[in-house]
Amino acid sequence: MTHSLHRFGSIESQRNDFVWFIYQSKGINDADFEEKARRAIAIAEKCGSENWGDIKIGCKLKCPANEIATNLSRQSRIRGVFTKREQVVEFLKEMKEADLGLSVIISGLLDEVLPSCEEAALTPHTINYSLGVWGKKDLLPEEDVLAITSMCGHHMIAANLVRKKMEEVKKGRKSAEKAAEELAVLCPCGIFNQVRAARILQEAAVKA
Repeated sequence: MTHSLHRFGSIESQRNDFVWFIYQSKGINDADFEEKARRAIAIAEKCGSENWGDIKIGCKLKCPANEIATNLSRQSRIRGVFTKREQVVEFLKEMKEADLGLSVIISGLLDEVLPSCEEAALTPHTINYSLGVWGKKDLLPEEDVLAITSMCGHHMIAANLVRKKMEEVKKGRKSAEKAAEELAVLCPCGIFNQVRAARILQEAAVKA
């Protein structure tokens, strides 16, 4: 999915940032999607997915996981994040074994994702590349702010709010982890990586 391809930040900061998606196709494999999605969610949870959700309901940092699973519909879009390559490999292996007949998408650095697929004995069907951002880039927020806001692919997290959280962490009013979770709940589909965000917030506080 292209809205997960444009995550800013250094290469090293993205090494522990993987987005996963479980998608169905209307009229093809969506008849019993709710039950299949619940099984996929159980696999993601087993593999340690730090955040996930359904854009129509919210992410698990905002809504109880069982509430999201109970209220899934045929139109639901299930998405989430992992923070370790080992989690991705295990997830792919488990999804392959479950054979749910759904599309599984992993977004991240290619030199991390492709070896993960190989370890899971899978060959990618399609690869999408980000060609970067074009235009008047001088109008964009600073890099460390973009590294956080771009983790919400629908850009539901404002740059000024990120700056406010950075200031709160810098002044010791809030932990980086707490500030990151407060930002994460604003991304309803669950692809915001609050673990990475906390690291970026902490580094920004030290650097400031």
